[in-house]
Amino acid sequence: MAAVLALLSSLLWGISDFIGGSVSRRLPVASVLGLSQLAALLLLTPLAYGTGAVDTPRGYLLPGIFAGLAGVIGLAAFFRALSLGSMGVVAPIAALGVAVPVVAGLVAGERPSTLQVVGMAIAVVGVVLASGPELTGGAGRTPLLLAVVAALGFGTVFLLLAIGSEDDPDAVIMTLLTMRLTGVALLTTALLVVLPRRGPDLGVRRADLPVLLLIGAADVGANYAYGLSSRLGLVSVSSVLASLYPVVTALLAYRFLAERLRGIQVVGASVTLVGIVLLAAG
Repeated sequence: MAAVLALLSSLLWGISDFIGGSVSRRLPVASVLGLSQLAALLLLTPLAYGTGAVDTPRGYLLPGIFAGLAGVIGLAAFFRALSLGSMGVVAPIAALGVAVPVVAGLVAGERPSTLQVVGMAIAVVGVVLASGPELTGGAGRTPLLLAVVAALGFGTVFLLLAIGSEDDPDAVIMTLLTMRLTGVALLTTALLVVLPRRGPDLGVRRADLPVLLLIGAADVGANYAYGLSSRLGLVSVSSVLASLYPVVTALLAYRFLAERLRGIQVVGASVTLVGIVLLAAG
């Protein structure tokens, strides 16, 4: 069940990133991030009160706050790196953030089977290849450093979500709610800085709101599925399976945007499937 939930989180994150990336081509990135995060917060708040999760012990607070900080920093670094460098350089480096929860899990005493270790290594290689790495050509130091920051940010979110969710299922909801509150506060501050430059118009029309709500809902679903997965199984394994979303995003772009998959991306998707099979078998 843990593996199924982790794969579900990858699917939902891949869908969220695909829609978010598509919308960001015509809307300001700050608006897309800020409003989709607000939508996620609006979805989580009644859920937390309706399920009584707000009464759970407060062990989720610090992990949730720091996960919100790490998530915003990671996204900001990622988008800035993309604006300065190439996707083929930035995306594979950012995908390596999964190493953070994997190493943390192993240090904490998790002992995946040999088959699972092999599967994790193969799956991570597959994700990097599916991101379309550029094996030739130079890149400036700044986008590379920003990509490393993004990787650390994304990996830290994986780890902190697992830590905040480990007490009980209600803690999963409250960790996510705290994370969203923190993220919305930071992004609201960023928008207040942007508004004087752009004026009150953020470039978002009423017709865009359902799409932004969908992005937020998919992101919440992905985080929740991963939180549950990390409670039911090994964090090191769940985090690898949950980090396969770049493959989903690439396949959706191929299917709906007619973006051509490079040969190395096809190989990466195939290698990732092999890693998943080994992880499931282990």
